Amino acid sequence: MIVTVLLPTPLRPYAGGAKQARVEGSTVREALGNLAALHPALRRHLYGDDGALRSFVNVYVNDEDIRYANREETPLTERDVVSIVPSVAGGVPTEIAPPVGAAPGGPPPLPLSAGEIRRYSRHLIMPEVGLEGQVRLKESSVLLLGAGGLGSPLALYLAAAGVGRIGIVDFDVVDASNLQRQILHGTSDVGRSKLESARDRLREVNPYVTVEAHETRLTSENALELFRRYDVIADGTDNFPTRYLVNDASVLAGKPNVYGSIFRFEGQVSVFATADGPCYRCLYPEPPPAGLVPSCAEGGVLGVLPGLVGTLQATEVIKLLLGQGEPLIGRLLLIDALGMTFRTLKLRKSPDCAVCGEHATVRALMDYDAFCGVGPEEERLDNALEIDPPMLRSLLDRGDAPTLLDVREPHEWAITRLPGATLIPLHTLPYKWNALNTADEIVAYCRTGARSRKAVLALREAGFRKVRNLTGGLHAWSDQIDSAVPKY
Repeated sequence: MIVTVLLPTPLRPYAGGAKQARVEGSTVREALGNLAALHPALRRHLYGDDGALRSFVNVYVNDEDIRYANREETPLTERDVVSIVPSVAGGVPTEIAPPVGAAPGGPPPLPLSAGEIRRYSRHLIMPEVGLEGQVRLKESSVLLLGAGGLGSPLALYLAAAGVGRIGIVDFDVVDASNLQRQILHGTSDVGRSKLESARDRLREVNPYVTVEAHETRLTSENALELFRRYDVIADGTDNFPTRYLVNDASVLAGKPNVYGSIFRFEGQVSVFATADGPCYRCLYPEPPPAGLVPSCAEGGVLGVLPGLVGTLQATEVIKLLLGQGEPLIGRLLLIDALGMTFRTLKLRKSPDCAVCGEHATVRALMDYDAFCGVGPEEERLDNALEIDPPMLRSLLDRGDAPTLLDVREPHEWAITRLPGATLIPLHTLPYKWNALNTADEIVAYCRTGARSRKAVLALREAGFRKVRNLTGGLHAWSDQIDSAVPKY
């Protein structure tokens, strides 16, 4: 009977670099014995002098722990997979001192300085990177789209890894609400340009890299010119128009797009727009209707999730630059931090894709706001359907109070609210029309005014005529009326 034995990285050098082996064995004992016979150098790592399996080597069959079930006598079938899991430490201190200059008649100087060699020593002693790979990173360039939640770990780890030129596109300033997840920035950076903050932080991380700041909004007019200047594009954007713009520009410019997205406890990572792999439009040919999928600003995100997803993106970028490993080309990694599960789905390049398919119709960048159904009419209601905070305050002071309708979620209601308001979350509104009176004046509000705009439109369609939206929501109320109302 032939079974598969998976070999971990520390043991691969003793098996000719193989990641797995196919060996005969009807039990774990037979399979491991035949493995040691096939690769004799493995024996001392698996067995002690007494011939017993070492205590720091665990064996799993199909992801099941068999340590306490007479493990070596566990029966196997041909479909079983045996995993060897030895204990792994961080490594012992390693001194490396490659020559950094050329003595007369000696070898030519290395393409890394003495400081770079010391800094990247843990890369240099890895055969997958080594001197050649580190020089390749030094000569590479990556464009990061956004210096926020995903862009923060991307920028930090790519700079630390020695990617020679890092471009960052952003036009925002640091807000206190960013600090829960955007680890590029600190409290003293609040109010500063994110690009200035990022550049200062990355200079501290690694003075050997060049940081190029592009303080602009990414548009159809500038995307291709920017993308063509870099080797890899890393997408840290958070809205659909920009995401489709990034995808199309990556395909047209011939640049790999390392994609990541986050929402609450869940994330996605993939590599799009390579020569043989699918693009984002192969996965999602069209965006969802405007407003159907909430953003992180509306739905929230676990603070560490961008760190997890952004670090995975950085890993994919480095693999692409080194030409090592198996990048997530044609695969979509799904991350559930709440359950701490990772699933990988296979993706196919669509022959009908409008951008990268056999008969592609997208030959130039377009109006992506229009493509995603986002336009001025979605950004703001008619003036007659809006009420600003000072006007609402005036009504309340005169005792002419309208019905205040809070369309946020209960956990947001617990943070702050307007006195006398009624809570009806937006997604439950169609089932609770009868809790409101069509004859009443109604003012809907939420955190920033986006969800309450949708509520106003839905109420009007249901027959409510005296309904308005609080422009800017609670954030505007805090700024203009009562700073004691917390902004979150």
